[in-house]
Amino acid sequence: MSSLSRELVFLILQFLDEEKFKETVHKLEQESGFFFNMKYFEDEVHNGNWDEVEKYLSGFTKVDDNRYSMKIFFEIRKQKYLEALDKHDRSKAVDILVKDLKVFASFNEELFKEITQLLTLENFRENEQLSKYGDTKSARAIMLVELKKLIEANPLFRDKLQFPNLKNSRLRTLINQSLNWQHQLCKNPRPNPDIKTLFVDHSCGQPNSARAPSPANSPLLGSLPKAGGFPPLGAHGPFQPTAAPVPAPLAGWMSNPPTVTHPAVSGGPIGLGGPSIPAALKHPRTPPTNNSVDYPSGDSDHVSKRRAMGISDEVNLPVNVMPISFPGHSHSQAFNAPDDLPKTVARTLNQVGTNVGDIALWEVGSRERLVLRIFKVWDLSACTMPLQTAIVKDPGVSVNRIIWSPDGSLFGVAYSRHIVQIYSYNGSDDVRQHLEIDAHVGGVNDLAFSHPNKQLCVITCGDDKTIKVWDAVTGTKQYTFEGHEAPVYSVCPHFKENIQFIFSTALDGKIKAWLYDNLGSRVDYDAPGRWCTTMAYSADGTRLFSCGTSKEGESHIVEWNESEGAVKRTYQGFRKRSLGVVQFDTTKNRFLAAGDDYSIKFWDMDNVQLLTSIDADGNLPASPRIRFNKDGTLLAVSANENGIKILANSDGLRMLRAFESYDASRASETVSKPTITAISAAAAAASTSAGLADRVASVAISAMNGDARNLGDVKPRIAEETNDKSKIWKLTEISDPSHCRSLKLPENLRVTKIARLIYTNSGNAILALASNAVHLLWKMAANVSPQLWQPSSGILMTNEIADTNPEDAVPCFALSKNDSYVMSASGGKISLFNMMTFKTMTTFMPPPPAATFLAFHPQDNNIIAIGMDDSTIQIYNVRVDEVKSKLKGHAKRITGLAFSHVLNVLISSGADAMICVWSSDGWEKQKSRILEIPPGRTRTAQSDTRVQFHQDQTHFLVVHETQLAIFEATKLECVKQWVPRESTAPISHAVFSCDSQLVYASFLDATVCVFTAANLRLRCRISPPAYLSPSVSNSNVHPLVIAAHPQEPNQFALGLSDGSVHVFEPLESEGKWGVPPPVENGSASSVAATPSVGPSGSDQPQR
Repeated sequence: MSSLSRELVFLILQFLDEEKFKETVHKLEQESGFFFNMKYFEDEVHNGNWDEVEKYLSGFTKVDDNRYSMKIFFEIRKQKYLEALDKHDRSKAVDILVKDLKVFASFNEELFKEITQLLTLENFRENEQLSKYGDTKSARAIMLVELKKLIEANPLFRDKLQFPNLKNSRLRTLINQSLNWQHQLCKNPRPNPDIKTLFVDHSCGQPNSARAPSPANSPLLGSLPKAGGFPPLGAHGPFQPTAAPVPAPLAGWMSNPPTVTHPAVSGGPIGLGGPSIPAALKHPRTPPTNNSVDYPSGDSDHVSKRRAMGISDEVNLPVNVMPISFPGHSHSQAFNAPDDLPKTVARTLNQVGTNVGDIALWEVGSRERLVLRIFKVWDLSACTMPLQTAIVKDPGVSVNRIIWSPDGSLFGVAYSRHIVQIYSYNGSDDVRQHLEIDAHVGGVNDLAFSHPNKQLCVITCGDDKTIKVWDAVTGTKQYTFEGHEAPVYSVCPHFKENIQFIFSTALDGKIKAWLYDNLGSRVDYDAPGRWCTTMAYSADGTRLFSCGTSKEGESHIVEWNESEGAVKRTYQGFRKRSLGVVQFDTTKNRFLAAGDDYSIKFWDMDNVQLLTSIDADGNLPASPRIRFNKDGTLLAVSANENGIKILANSDGLRMLRAFESYDASRASETVSKPTITAISAAAAAASTSAGLADRVASVAISAMNGDARNLGDVKPRIAEETNDKSKIWKLTEISDPSHCRSLKLPENLRVTKIARLIYTNSGNAILALASNAVHLLWKMAANVSPQLWQPSSGILMTNEIADTNPEDAVPCFALSKNDSYVMSASGGKISLFNMMTFKTMTTFMPPPPAATFLAFHPQDNNIIAIGMDDSTIQIYNVRVDEVKSKLKGHAKRITGLAFSHVLNVLISSGADAMICVWSSDGWEKQKSRILEIPPGRTRTAQSDTRVQFHQDQTHFLVVHETQLAIFEATKLECVKQWVPRESTAPISHAVFSCDSQLVYASFLDATVCVFTAANLRLRCRISPPAYLSPSVSNSNVHPLVIAAHPQEPNQFALGLSDGSVHVFEPLESEGKWGVPPPVENGSASSVAATPSVGPSGSDQPQR
């Protein structure tokens, strides 16, 4: 097959995948043998579809092709055989043995005999080699790791594992280019060409009017036909258009159209009359979103036709008459996209003194705050009794949303407690109360303005699972939409073809759509992430996008195919776990922007790859709120310390300079109100405290400055009270057992001291390694006291020890991601234990040198970084029992290792106080530096230096007996540091909380301290009497190690020098460890944005 034919197959594969012809895609992959879809193969193996697995493989290799292929087929058939035995299906096992496995007997007769003998065992795990076989799911996963390695090593799969890097819809783009060319060759090109088929070349007939402008004389895109200029390809069956068609965006999404005849609703703006479904409902004509081919789906009756012809029932195809620029594949000729984005920080607005529930209006040009409104209920007597009772009992409130009306004369504020307040704006600082609506029971999560029936309305949604429509002049309720089964998170009103409708999203991830009638939702779809989702159209109203974050922190921006109700493209570039609910905005019908990972990220709407990312000179929260102005020349971004940054492109900078050329009084008189509101809208939307808190009322996301409180629970205060608060702030001291919750784990085994401690990744158990080389495992369950657990065999997980005293060894261990295995050493060989049976699976690497630290590679459990007492780091592959690399850069034993899967680096630390950064791709050393010891301190010979990555995977914690420090990994720069007083006991250990908002540190005097991670400021101190009895606390017992719970950010455990383990949580009434100290001179800035070493702690209460 020629190269072009091969490339055509790839284009067809892409087209089939985009059209969701899943079975056909994989059939073509197998029959052509050009692309081995590893993801599909993995899914089939995980699901145990063995016939399909072998059938798919057969398109690429046969059993006897080479030793790799033989091994691949053997592993699959062996797994199928073992699963049959595990189900005690002997007849099926015999059938597999005879038909599938016997072929391997000629290559290894002894192995075949051994496999056959498994039939005689009641449980094949009695065979020593299969004793480690777990359940089916884990066995398939382990086998899949091996299969992937074999496939990657097999020369027959070379160049078949990577799909070519194609732009979206490449085949459609080529067809579009062809039609453009055909149209340019027409003798009489029409401005609205009539293209009815792709089976023959296009040719315009004789014109009935004046000729279309020639390509040579056309301005760029100037004579493009308007969207929807092409007629449908043929009729659509019996359904004919009605007087009130359902809009195209709703039409294709109607999964369950009404089957009952609904009477026309009198007085309602729109009604569906008659039992038949309008043609527009079945065959929506979605205007094209760019100058490329768009294939909306036909109705279900035509599916077979689509499959046969490869095209849809209609084509909306605008033709670009310019001979040199083919649309749909490049925008470079229109402008330089990155330079057109607002990326320059032009203004920084500081809101010192504002509180939760306050709103502010800013004049961006002069940096002047025009208005500050502190929250209050305007007319409490007019509110419902539930609201009156709630406000009197607890007046705490926060802002969930603030938005301008289309003409800038009004703006609305949605609060976390029942209320929506509408203000009128008359220019300058003239803001007046307009309407107060007691809208919902619970929080009002979103609001928007709309114009159904040419009448301005306010649309709200809330915790009571409803959407409501209100007259924006009188406040009269017009509609209530019910149907969501969870709190409604956002609304997005829109109109197409003179049809008004509303999209809504709820916290269960459901998307619904409503017409302004009482006929219920027209749509029921799941948003990616299935949690907090917002929706928005492009400025021209032709393209629909949504942005959401799941409960696990996975964020998504997608474009929807409105005609099918399916995701058209998914944009890439988010961090793997966002630190908040990501918000987004659109501009210029071209760009998307979102606040994520302490930065603003931009995408071209036509390209799923990240276009660019900027940090706006730093000091941004983890998930900043953003808003473009109408023209896309300015971008407002929420910053730390209640700040707002205004970013501008070149046009925006010129506009701001024009403002500066006037004095303040003249600016308020001469600049037109729409211009002011366009700029002010962005600032106002971002300036509320809720703008920094990610809509806390409905989803309780972490709030400002790393404080994990729900801002909806914080009472509003005036500025003077805030200042007083900072003066009276006190460190939280816990010195009595009644001041916190602590639990000493039961002890059945006598151990001298706990040397290493970790929670399992599931959070259901705590694993400890004692100094006598014995492991202890406590299992925890809800409402059940933790129990020290051993398997029924009664064996212990005990490391091999060297000839020397085990107390003198340096113990270390590491847990696999699925909690199945623990790798451990106590001065002797490294042991690999099965966590379910406690059996030793293997031992390796006898000393010298002895292992002193272990870390699994984040992407491959078979790769382990092993720190040694001879100062080297060995990169070891367990499966092939081979040292892949030996890293040299330290002068003393290795005391800490940490991988970053984002930066693809390994951080190492040693007893020499050296910190090194290594590439995890080629294992070369990138940077190194000596940890600076604070003045007045001396570096002891055996002082450990530990490292741990922050959740953002770009910063890491350094723990030394003399200090705590936060480093930025790429530059290896210290950005925050805390140094205890000289009289304070040395630090024994410290770790991040699971959300990286706190740092837990233990000291050799048995004190435990809790720090706010963003600035390393002490917020809580736990004294020894709070958890040690008087007799114990006087015997020099102290914590050696500390471990943080993997899901509960306020739970941690201590391993003590007397062999005991204690678990800690704050009191339920408190909910967290102390209160963060007040922000002073910006010292509470985010870790990711802090440019230099912060205060050493001398200005704060010391230990």
